[in-house]
Amino acid sequence: MNEQELRKILLKVQGGDCAVEEAVHSLASCSKDELSYACLDHGRTERTGRPEVIFGEGKTAEQLVAIFSKMLVQGGLVLATRVSLEKADAVLAVCKDVEYHTDARMLVACEQQLLKDNERCVKIISAGTSDLQVAEEAKVTAQVLGNRVDLYNDIGVAGIHRMMHRLDEIRAADVLIVVAGMEGALPSVVAGLVRSPVIAVPTSVGYGTGFGGIAALLGMLNSCSPGIAVVNIDNGFGAACMADAILKVGVSQDYKK
Repeated sequence: MNEQELRKILLKVQGGDCAVEEAVHSLASCSKDELSYACLDHGRTERTGRPEVIFGEGKTAEQLVAIFSKMLVQGGLVLATRVSLEKADAVLAVCKDVEYHTDARMLVACEQQLLKDNERCVKIISAGTSDLQVAEEAKVTAQVLGNRVDLYNDIGVAGIHRMMHRLDEIRAADVLIVVAGMEGALPSVVAGLVRSPVIAVPTSVGYGTGFGGIAALLGMLNSCSPGIAVVNIDNGFGAACMADAILKVGVSQDYKK
């Protein structure tokens, strides 16, 4: 339930058009939905500013369809990550006004509009084309949460000159998300050149001793450049949520001035 729907119920109670018991029942039923395999948290948006997001891996197509359908009834943003094309087709066959972002492997319904007064921007840097799927997950997530996003692809440390001629643009970011596999050096380089907070995303891209992203993760955690926060391996979604939280705090502080 979003703020507008909540206000509508409370105004009905205030005007005598809705009994208190009826309002209590409406609020209680909208806060969660229990299925045999899932308990949906419809109140998360009001608590945190971001909705509960469906993690597609490990769920059957039937489960994903049922969960997505239940969440659509509540309105607002509905988002599912790590969704295969086969599962996406099953959801799209049942649910209307849903878009599948192939590169990001994400299902999105009811995308939020950008705030007209939101001049802040998340800029995402992807070290290589092989890291792009994780970068796209971060991009779509940040966008549907209402943020402006720029993506710079394939500008890793092996050809650092590719980043240097975009440096003025990159420095204009309010928050940077830097996605890299292999040895994970790119966030350290970027953080040494910018004022913005840097959110580092290690990816599982790399050869044998990369250990599925662990080498990149450890490299980022051990960076000598200050101002870096590190999320889990391949977690573009988590990086975008962190960037959104940072930007929303900035907006809130501006409104208080």
